[in-house]
Amino acid sequence: MITDPPRKRLPPSQRRTLIVEAAGRLFGEHGYAGTTLEQIASAAGVTKPILYRHFDSKRGLYLALLARHRDDLAGFIELIPGAGSSEDRLRPVLDVWLEYVETHSYSWQMLFRDTGGGPEVRAFRGEVHGQARGVLIGIIGSLSANPIPARELEPLAELLSMGMASLVLWWIEEGAVSREVLLDALVRAWAGVVAPAPPSAGR
Repeated sequence: MITDPPRKRLPPSQRRTLIVEAAGRLFGEHGYAGTTLEQIASAAGVTKPILYRHFDSKRGLYLALLARHRDDLAGFIELIPGAGSSEDRLRPVLDVWLEYVETHSYSWQMLFRDTGGGPEVRAFRGEVHGQARGVLIGIIGSLSANPIPARELEPLAELLSMGMASLVLWWIEEGAVSREVLLDALVRAWAGVVAPAPPSAGR
C-alpha cells in the first residue's frame, strides 16, 4: 500500500512568515472586515490552532503587519548615497522602495484603501502614516541642495507621502506603466522638491 510521505514540520519562524505573508495578501485584497482567520490559516497551509499559537486574534495579526511596515520605513534613509547629484542620490533609494512596494503591496492597500478594524486599528494606521511622514522629512532634509524652511517640511512630506501612495496603488491595481517609467516619474517629482532653487530675478 502506498502512503503519503509525512508532512515536514516547519520551524516556528518559517511558519510565522507563511502566516504573515498569507494574511497580508488577504487583508490587501479583502480588507479587515472581509478576511477571516480561517481563510488566513487555509492560505498559509496551517490549522487554526497553529495560527493561534502565533497570533491571538485577527486584530493582533493585522496590527503586526502594520507594525512591520512601520519598522521597515526608517531603513530607507540609510540607503541614500553620500555624494552625487540629487537625481543620482534619489534613484537608488526610490528603486529599492519600488522593489519593497512590489513585495509588500498589501501594506499600501491596508493603509490607504482599508477602513475596517475599529478605533485601535485606525489609530495605528495614523501612527504608521505619521512615521512615514517623519522618514520623508528626514529624506528631504538629507537630499535638499538648499535648506528648506522648517515650516514647509511637514506639508512637503505629506504631499509626497500621499502622492506616492496614490501612485503605487494605481500601479498595483492597473499595471498601466512599467516599473522603470514609474521610477523615472518619481525621480523627476522628487528632484523638483530637493533641487537647487532658481536664482531670483533681482540677482
